Amino acid sequence: MANADNAGLDGLITSPLSRRGFVMTSLISGLTAATTSVEAQVIHTEAAGIEAGEVKIPAADGPMPAYRAVPEGAGPFPIVLVIEEIFGVHEYIKDICRRLAKAGYCAVAPELYARQGDLSTMTDPKVIIRDVISKTPDAQWIGDLDATAAWAASAAKGDPGRLGVMGWCRGGRDVWLYAAHRRDLKAAVAWYGPIGGERTDIQLRTAGDVAAEINAPLLGLYGGADTGIPPASVEEARDKAQQAGRSVELVIYPDAPHGFHADYRPSYRKDAAEDGWNRALAFLKAHGVG
Repeated sequence: MANADNAGLDGLITSPLSRRGFVMTSLISGLTAATTSVEAQVIHTEAAGIEAGEVKIPAADGPMPAYRAVPEGAGPFPIVLVIEEIFGVHEYIKDICRRLAKAGYCAVAPELYARQGDLSTMTDPKVIIRDVISKTPDAQWIGDLDATAAWAASAAKGDPGRLGVMGWCRGGRDVWLYAAHRRDLKAAVAWYGPIGGERTDIQLRTAGDVAAEINAPLLGLYGGADTGIPPASVEEARDKAQQAGRSVELVIYPDAPHGFHADYRPSYRKDAAEDGWNRALAFLKAHGVG
């Protein structure tokens, strides 16, 4: 994997990597089953002017389901790897890809939990965390993102020289780790990603652990009213990165809860979501992903 080895993640990348077969062979249709209701403000982005739909990405152990959206035309277009929440690549994540395509990006969201469980049938977030998220090795999804980036460049009109990553919730945590892994990454955007957390033999390091090792400028978008991610922990990670000469820009929306960008949930906060989105697009372009 070109530009992917990183001594700062010793013990995380293992070879050969033990893998299991895919449980999910296609993406979730509609929204996650873990939501009890669909809020009226849910955003739907039409596919006019873009190419969008489910694809299969060659992974080490078979085809991995993913969603790809890219502008019409020859390209190549800058690539944004989209990292899902814990709920899978459902309609909200697909719509984010379409929004990015409308902004000129080749956006691809791989189903990173396809081997660990069928997220289309799961309704309890605690069960998802226990049975799927905690059992997904960091080395596995990092390898899958690398495979996605390679596929986007070779088969989806993506420009490998303009590579960015954006993730939400658990995916925001993964943004920090991927930025510490991928040396050719140009920019990273983490939406309310956990900074701490339990360390295990398959998830060895937290976002805070790798803050001083990120290889690309990182924008963190967090909620001041997020009861699970204290703003002080994010500020500590930012300070740790900056002291090591890394670039981290942090925006904390004082009244926003966790999930303030998730328009299908009651946690959605329109003003913070729209401001964060505009900042994210400007950040990508300012750092060579545009």
